[in-house]
Amino acid sequence: MSVKRNSGYSLQTRVAQALSYVEPSTQGLVPPTYPSTTYLRDEDNEYRSGLVYSRADNPTYRVVESVLADIEEGEDALLFASGMAAAVTVFQALRPGDHVLAPKVMYWALRNWLLTLGTDWGLEVELVDMTNTAAVEKAIIAGKTKLVWLETPGNPLWTISDIQAICHLAHSAGAKVAVDSTCATPVLSLPITLGADIVMHSATKYLNGHSDVIAGALIGAKDDAFWQRIRMVRKQGGAVLSPADANQLLRGMRTLELRVRQSSQSAQIIAERLQALPNVIEVLYPGLPSFSGHEVAAKQMQGGFGGMLSVRLQNSAMAIHTAAYTKLWKRATSLGGVESLIEHRASIEGIDSPVPDDLLRLSVGIEDADELFADLQQAMASANNAKN
Repeated sequence: MSVKRNSGYSLQTRVAQALSYVEPSTQGLVPPTYPSTTYLRDEDNEYRSGLVYSRADNPTYRVVESVLADIEEGEDALLFASGMAAAVTVFQALRPGDHVLAPKVMYWALRNWLLTLGTDWGLEVELVDMTNTAAVEKAIIAGKTKLVWLETPGNPLWTISDIQAICHLAHSAGAKVAVDSTCATPVLSLPITLGADIVMHSATKYLNGHSDVIAGALIGAKDDAFWQRIRMVRKQGGAVLSPADANQLLRGMRTLELRVRQSSQSAQIIAERLQALPNVIEVLYPGLPSFSGHEVAAKQMQGGFGGMLSVRLQNSAMAIHTAAYTKLWKRATSLGGVESLIEHRASIEGIDSPVPDDLLRLSVGIEDADELFADLQQAMASANNAKN
């Protein structure tokens, strides 16, 4: 199959054309889906095709992985059955007793895995305020810390970590750095160019963008020993998505740049307007100059600050009622789709969550920004009337 990496074209062009993909036998511009689970051996029992079994070798994955490696400026990429499968694989490639650092504010399901199954398996997990580079430096143990896991922007407070500074600290101590860049996407941030060893995406979100595929991805800066161990964990664990989902993911990725730019522009408008509303206590969005991580975000995010923001209202009851009264914003878990979603996160995460119970998480889609803001206004007004 014909794909041309590092063509010199813009990300927008490269992803839209899937790296100028052309199917060699038919000259088709859309890659075929290969449903076969197994492949014929040669007469001498070799596999000169390079394909053995679809748990690791399905050719449908290869175009998607090539595009991901190219737009993230990595050496290789791997697809997974979900974002969680991708993230957990990185930790499973470590060894019992290894010390890992992770953010205090991060995707709740992965945080829960680290503090339960991850520690049960033998990892020494330490949660750190990743917005405080000095705290990260203090927590790193040279020779013992093997991985620093970053999530920036960090869900759902949208905290910002200084990728370049933390990579320097980690590498000086012999540790790898993995970055969950799901909410930044390669449109806005390129962690590998800032020193990261691995980039993770819940491809369910912005990469696919249409709320109809569950998938995950890892991109490696180098095809080194640790990356080969990650590849082995995927092969032996079998956490791969179906060929049909891989092809549908690629279809969604072709509009990635357009969708992320639109969502980011609308989120900026909505965040700025929300600050002026009487029932709003705080707006959490990296694009606001008042946001604590704004300066670092401006340094490492190109052309926008993403489509995710959170808003804190007067109390939990008002937040829950506001979500109940929206018409355009849909009450649903997930993010990064073309449709806008709203969620009271504390209700999802439970009593151990660091998320305030007055917070609503907003995933801004590609609808009209004025209409989305007006919907929030009317919902807050309805919630305020209900309170009175």
